[in-house]
Amino acid sequence: MTQKYADGKFGEYGGQYVPEVLMPAIEELTDAYERYVLENEDGFMDEFRARLRDFGGRPTPTQYAERLSERYDREVYLKREDLLHGGAHKLNNALGQVLLAKYMGKERIVAETGAGQHGTATAMAAAHLDMPCEIYMGERDINRQRPNVFRMRLNGSAVNPVTTGRGTLKEAISETMRDWATNVEDTHYVIGSIVGPHPFPAMVRDFQAVISEEARRQLDEQTGGLPDAVLACAGGGSNTMGTFANFVDDDGVELYAVEAGGSSLEVDEEEGVAPNSASLSTGEEGVLHGARTKVLQDSDGQIMESHSVSAGLDYAGVGPELARLVDDGRVQAVNVGDVSALEGFHRLSQLEGIIPALETAHAFGYLEEHSEELGETIVVNVSGRGDKDLETVIEETEKRDIENAPSMAEFSGGI
Repeated sequence: MTQKYADGKFGEYGGQYVPEVLMPAIEELTDAYERYVLENEDGFMDEFRARLRDFGGRPTPTQYAERLSERYDREVYLKREDLLHGGAHKLNNALGQVLLAKYMGKERIVAETGAGQHGTATAMAAAHLDMPCEIYMGERDINRQRPNVFRMRLNGSAVNPVTTGRGTLKEAISETMRDWATNVEDTHYVIGSIVGPHPFPAMVRDFQAVISEEARRQLDEQTGGLPDAVLACAGGGSNTMGTFANFVDDDGVELYAVEAGGSSLEVDEEEGVAPNSASLSTGEEGVLHGARTKVLQDSDGQIMESHSVSAGLDYAGVGPELARLVDDGRVQAVNVGDVSALEGFHRLSQLEGIIPALETAHAFGYLEEHSEELGETIVVNVSGRGDKDLETVIEETEKRDIENAPSMAEFSGGI
């Protein structure tokens, strides 16, 4: 797959808004991306795909969802990224970047994580490729994603708590960038989404594009054609662009980026809080973490605190390519709230025997509310599995009236 935009810009979005101390590392990475990823120098992409197959377990299936199809009177297919090694799509990018770091001669890996899936994937890839690794994670996310913290440490990575701000993904990214700026000569920063300065948005998209490459081929083999609609949850946007990449040029395929509507789309400028993480739907143009994109900000341009029941969507920005595709009308930015996501979590678990990540559950919340508008054949990316979210789901379900949720009373003493 080749870049669709020149010089790391997606229209007015993208670019390289970084401190001068980072520019040599950015230029080195850009050169490596062009040589190894785009041009397959030294057979890099061949090795990447072989490791995705043998270590990661690709290809993942595109499964016909019988009971969802019956419920919505549509043909619903699930791209099963939850079956990738580690339980989420994150390994596609983490393995690619850690392998690229080795080709570049780097000796150390740093990464940020929100829900813990990217941190887990990076820790696994680093162990697999024998690279020391440190993960930065917001203290709030550490508390709500304890199993993933233990998994990272099991794989030999250090997990560094970030206590500034709300202790979520935004602060973890900022802290990781500070580490990278201090250690640029021997360290590579594995950004977990299609955010950050060029070449990260394009590079992460290219590593994740295997999702839509497989889904397009698999669906054609099963149905003889393309879907009417493709749905993926959207935070920073790595699973989103991976799911969309090989459908973007198919004008007959509608693409839906489902954001976290949280508890409301209203913002409290006085408190500096947006009770959602819907940057595509409600954000405005600004600069965050090295790129110009759509961000949640107040009238003075200050970044607002975001919210989502899912840690992985709890981010105040979004990838610049997604921002451009939404402006162009190629991608539809939609959103559902916390309650709809929780209902989607329970619904998919009960109807298909698949416990999804809370991030993924937002896409199924949207499917429930809008299936009649999506055409006859629908693909939904199951971006990750929900083991990591069970404590959060139990806690949140106890607080709310969630349709079809099992009684939580029997768990009041813990699991």
